[in-house]
Amino acid sequence: MSKVKLKIKGLPQYYQGLVDFGNKTIDINGHQYNTGELALDVPISGAVYGTLLNYQGSYAAFESSMRQEPYMEPPKAPVLYIKPQNTLRSSGAVIPLPEGFFNLMVGAALGIVIGKQATKVDEDEALGYVYGYTVVNDVCIPHESIYRPAVKEIARDGFCPAGPWVVERDSVKNPDELDIRLYINGELKQENNTRNLVRSVSKLISDVTSFMTLYAGDTLLVGVPEKAPLAKENDRVQIKIDGVGMLHNTIKREQDLLGGVLDEACTSRL
Repeated sequence: MSKVKLKIKGLPQYYQGLVDFGNKTIDINGHQYNTGELALDVPISGAVYGTLLNYQGSYAAFESSMRQEPYMEPPKAPVLYIKPQNTLRSSGAVIPLPEGFFNLMVGAALGIVIGKQATKVDEDEALGYVYGYTVVNDVCIPHESIYRPAVKEIARDGFCPAGPWVVERDSVKNPDELDIRLYINGELKQENNTRNLVRSVSKLISDVTSFMTLYAGDTLLVGVPEKAPLAKENDRVQIKIDGVGMLHNTIKREQDLLGGVLDEACTSRL
């Protein structure tokens, strides 16, 4: 059984639960539910920071370009970007496909949820600052540049689904040994493991907090593996991280959505 923090849609408070991944059940306040029957909201609330080039494969694919203009040398610190509040969506929510685009790049990412203020943290103490972990789909419009902030490509409404819950730190034996799988319409499209990170979870926290403070509730994404797949309108995207959870969302055309945000239950009735 794994301890989790979750939020139920329509209710203001967070709940603690016990998840049985084998039986796909969750116990909340002594009541047992199937994990798929609860309408869960976004379980994170702070700032969300993404990390580029933190999988060995993605780093190797870009390495030759690092020594050319405008970069001229490999980055010495983690390359970060922000996923603002407008990007957050829950598991089961729709991902809007902006008008004029036919595909979105979907990125399977482990989210590190910070438990207490972290500034200049030593690597061997870094996990002590972690509250837990969640599954994140780091969505973007396909682009190549990491030299200029790709705000229009990465910070669109609904481009950061997260959930379904936050698994508490001690329920995850080793965050640097987690299988990650991404499915589109039930077909496995990407598979990797956090053992392939350039910076481990502890190293990433230490290096990031060497130049900026992370606060309780903030989420730091470890990065997206190389060769992130593309998804199109009506595609159902599922991201599974062993011992953390399964995040699922469907892509719908932005102009077809009422107010820009609908969950899958709503779209099935349109």
